[in-house]
Amino acid sequence: MRRRTFVATWAVVAALGLAGCSSSDQTASTAAVATAAKDVADGTGIWDESQLHEIGVEVDPDAVATMIDTYQSSGEKDWIEATVTIDGETYERVGIRLKGNSSLRGVSDDSDPADLPWMIRLDKFVDGQSLDGWTSFVVRSNNSETALNEAVALDLLAEAGLASEHAISTAFSVNGSDARLRLVVQDLDEEWEAENFSTAGLLYKSEASGDWSWRGDDPDSYTDVFDQETGDDDLTPLIDLLDFLNNSSDADFEAELASHLDVEAFARYLAFEELVDNFDDIDGPGNNSYLRYDATSGGFTVVAWDHNLAFGGSPGGGGGDGAGGPGGFPGGDGERPEGMPTDMPTDMPSPPADGQRPEDGMGGGPGGGGGPGGGSNVLVERFTAVEKWADLVEQAKADLTAELVDSGYAEEALAARVAVLTEQAGDLVDAATVQEEADAIRESLGG
Repeated sequence: MRRRTFVATWAVVAALGLAGCSSSDQTASTAAVATAAKDVADGTGIWDESQLHEIGVEVDPDAVATMIDTYQSSGEKDWIEATVTIDGETYERVGIRLKGNSSLRGVSDDSDPADLPWMIRLDKFVDGQSLDGWTSFVVRSNNSETALNEAVALDLLAEAGLASEHAISTAFSVNGSDARLRLVVQDLDEEWEAENFSTAGLLYKSEASGDWSWRGDDPDSYTDVFDQETGDDDLTPLIDLLDFLNNSSDADFEAELASHLDVEAFARYLAFEELVDNFDDIDGPGNNSYLRYDATSGGFTVVAWDHNLAFGGSPGGGGGDGAGGPGGFPGGDGERPEGMPTDMPTDMPSPPADGQRPEDGMGGGPGGGGGPGGGSNVLVERFTAVEKWADLVEQAKADLTAELVDSGYAEEALAARVAVLTEQAGDLVDAATVQEEADAIRESLGG
């Protein structure tokens, strides 16, 4: 299944944008930026999704305990050293650390390391250490047993022509534990960026505790709000964008947004997240998104991240066993586990039964978005308030439904993932569970 690149048809945007515009508006409306996305082929080597891969971690239990204690007391995610074996190849002095936010809710000293979400970096302590040219691997949490929902969502995201991540099913173990079925995806780092984009740029990650408000021109004001992931440290393009999003008049926003943002790709992104029923997206409780600045065009594109709640998944932390009850904690009593940082909420609202977000969002700070209990985003709010762009989102959803669902591609992608689990991972998950969770995805897509 080859991944296709979506080519922005700016004639559509121009036709919508120029309708009713004055001549003075036309220059800004047509100065549109587009995403320099590349055609990304199916993964090979470690990212060959047709194979069940094996990852074994050997790490000092005392180091893990200290790392967890640090996270419980401060929220900091310290790196520790480990020996990691991937598909039979052993790597020494590998860096590992906890990865995630809501997926770490309920983590405690009793948590089984084999069930926790991890970031693995081969080159953290050994310069140049890599596998097939890749250095970073994210071991994801999921409230399902198969993680089919996230894997299939990423396949569809790529087929939609939007930047996605390779994702593989793995037999994952820590210190000789029984292997767990875990989904591992690419980290959005320099290697990922080079694979997905043809131009130089800067990649910024929205932090779960932050928002998209404009906080002035001082880069220090954006600490813990956005993290720069690639390129030389420079928050100037991001700050300029936030200034425009928060402070432009409605007329200027409508006339000039296309010179700041790949508008059609963003409409397609919003439509995609709705199609796969992903509650935890750019204006969900995790503030999940990246912004990529294209140094050639001077414009931004929104990059999707975190689809472990796709196809109607309900919020709930990993916390040790990957499952979450009502209120987001194992057991479902909504109580704060002992040792959990006191600034983290004890519950996270579930998506409404009709799949729509509440009209008043879910809290959030100025500029919208972000953080546990968040749920609004200034870009989404202002974008969808413009009729022509709201119409563009609806058209994109119809297009994606035809391209991904009606075409049979979604079923093909799902069947390929199911085959790997049923044929290669029978000792990790039973076939009935695979079928049940696959059927739930089909139902979500209207099958």
